[in-house]
Amino acid sequence: MPRYALKVEYDGTPFAGWQAQADQPSVQGAVEAALARLDPGFAAGARIAAAGRTDAGVHATGQVAHADLAKGWDPFRLSEALNWHLKPAPVAILAAAAVADDFHARFSALERRYTFRLIARRAPVTHERGRVWQVLNPLDVTTMRAGAAHLIGRHDFTTFRSSICQAQSPVKSLDRIEIEEIPLPDGTEYRFHLRARSFLHNQVRSIVGTLERVGAGSWHSDRVAEALAARDRAACGPVCPPQGLYLTGVNYPQDPFAG
Repeated sequence: MPRYALKVEYDGTPFAGWQAQADQPSVQGAVEAALARLDPGFAAGARIAAAGRTDAGVHATGQVAHADLAKGWDPFRLSEALNWHLKPAPVAILAAAAVADDFHARFSALERRYTFRLIARRAPVTHERGRVWQVLNPLDVTTMRAGAAHLIGRHDFTTFRSSICQAQSPVKSLDRIEIEEIPLPDGTEYRFHLRARSFLHNQVRSIVGTLERVGAGSWHSDRVAEALAARDRAACGPVCPPQGLYLTGVNYPQDPFAG
C-alpha cells in the first residue's frame, strides 16, 4: 500500500482537537472522512497518524499526517481531491507527497515548531477573534525574553506540563524561544516561537502564560527559573487559552515536501 505524507492547515475553532472522537468533530475525523470518499480502506475505517495531537481550539499551518492508500495517486491530484471533499470544513491539504513505507508522521519527526500569538490592546479584537489571545495592557518584551532564557536547554519540565500529560518523562530539550514584538495601529502583537523535538501536554501554553505574567510585571524574570526548579505544577503561572496557539511546522531527516 503506498504511503503519503500530507501537510495540513486548519482553523481549530470548531473542533474538539486533532484526535478523532466518537461524539465530537475533530480535524482527524474531517481528513479521514475526505479520504473515505477516495479510498476503500478509509471507507472501512482506516486511520491516519499525525505529528502532533493539537488540543481543542488550537490551529495549524504546518501539521503533518501520513496515510496508507489502496492505490497510487499523483500527489497533486490527491491534495486537490481531498480539498474538494473537505469543504466546507476549515481544513486544507497544502501538499501531498509519496513517502517510504517507514516514514511516520510522528515517530520520524526531528523537531516540531509552534507559534503563539498574543495581542495587547484595549478594544476587543474582531477579525482575529478566536485566533489570538488578547490582553489589555502592553507587555515588556525584554523581561519576557530574560524569563524565557531560563527555559532553553534540557530540563525537567514538570512545572510546565498538564497534570494529565501521558508522556513517560517530563525531561525535554527546548531548543528555542524567540519572542517577536510587532507594532499594530491600536496595540501590539507578541509572537512566541518555540522549537523542540517534542513537547509535553500544555507545555507551550504553560510557558506563554507564565511569560505573560513576567511581561505584565507580576513576576520577576528570575521567578521563571525558580518555577522550573520547583518541578511542581503549582509553581506554574496561568495556562493561557488555546486559540492563540499554532503548530507551524515539523522537520524530518528529509523534507517529504521538498521539490
